[in-house]
Amino acid sequence: MVYYFLIMLRYSFRLLPAALLLASCVHQATPTAMTADTRFEPERVAAVDHAIEAAIAARKLPGAAYHLERGAARYQRAYGKLGYEEGAAAVTQDTVFDIASLSKVLVTAPAVLMLAEEGRIDLEAPITRYFAQCTGGGKEAITVRQLLTHTSGLASGLPAKPAWQGKSAALALACGQAVTHPPGSFFRYSDINYILLGLLVERAAGMPLDRFAQQRIFAPLGMRHTGYRPLERMPAAAIAPTQRGAADPQAGAHGDLAPGAPLQGVVHDPTVRRMGGVGGSAGVFSTVGDVARFARMLMGNGELDGTRILGPDSVRLLTTVQSPPGIAALRGMGMDIDSPYAKRPRGTLYPVGSYGHTGFTGCILWADPQSRSFYVFLSNRVYPDDRSVVLPLYTQLGTLSAQAALGALQ
Repeated sequence: MVYYFLIMLRYSFRLLPAALLLASCVHQATPTAMTADTRFEPERVAAVDHAIEAAIAARKLPGAAYHLERGAARYQRAYGKLGYEEGAAAVTQDTVFDIASLSKVLVTAPAVLMLAEEGRIDLEAPITRYFAQCTGGGKEAITVRQLLTHTSGLASGLPAKPAWQGKSAALALACGQAVTHPPGSFFRYSDINYILLGLLVERAAGMPLDRFAQQRIFAPLGMRHTGYRPLERMPAAAIAPTQRGAADPQAGAHGDLAPGAPLQGVVHDPTVRRMGGVGGSAGVFSTVGDVARFARMLMGNGELDGTRILGPDSVRLLTTVQSPPGIAALRGMGMDIDSPYAKRPRGTLYPVGSYGHTGFTGCILWADPQSRSFYVFLSNRVYPDDRSVVLPLYTQLGTLSAQAALGALQ
């Protein structure tokens, strides 16, 4: 709080020179910068631009989109191209990205909490109440809460072999796993947890997960470019490609890509490809502006533009510490708060108590309820070969975003 007070005191009595305002407006007029009112210090957001542009120049990622927001102050830009090839199209603010594990917090966890609000899911119930086949191997003690907080004791992912395909096979494989630690005693980030949760949403809601997400989250929030299996709604050219040569013969219709062809509009995650492109752990494609709308809803305590998506208590469960006692990795029922994965996107200035999530393809959503600010970063760092490491960039973005947001004039 002292830090925030000093920041606000510094700027409360400072008038931004007219020349600086003019420079800000000129910068926003460039093709990739948004034209909405921006009241961040130009040198602060320029530092973000330089960090992303340097990563692109170093071929850490071909392109990206970024959004920073605090109250009425908003800054959004697109950078680079869809690929490294000569003639590759430029990324725009409407480029659709595979957001990988951001699917867990944009769809699956909120969907579980919505259904809990309606009495259709009990967060404290054992998963055997909903999946009678999930018995043996210590799984009887696993609760819905433990799946949400990654404290179930289940392994991190489903095996790829022997070959399998479809949601029923995924459920059978998940229910065939044994726990490695007593449920509630150990943190391990696990896709299996959210695969089960996605299937639980389908069972409790009586509809496919992608339809539930569209009807209950994306459409009400005006997230027009967001959804699973985007090729059903838009041309591949609107979507950032991911890994080349990643097609999986086990993945049905999505597994017959030509050797070396990139995945473009087909989910990068191989497990969700085997499930037909829709899963609780991954599969959502979105734009930077749409993800920002979701974050804005959280800043509004579950409501955006007069539409309520989540009750305030559900927002609290999603975004504040809900890990069992004795667990050092702190997480909400969805959002990361202070696990080993949180340190980089949080940066060095946002406090513990801020929250967010990352995605394997090179994506971040991080929000600070104390300053009511957040940033979104979407990229296709896995193009073309999944060898690029962008974790140092995450730390830069977390720190630079906080510097810009906490210094925003209000």
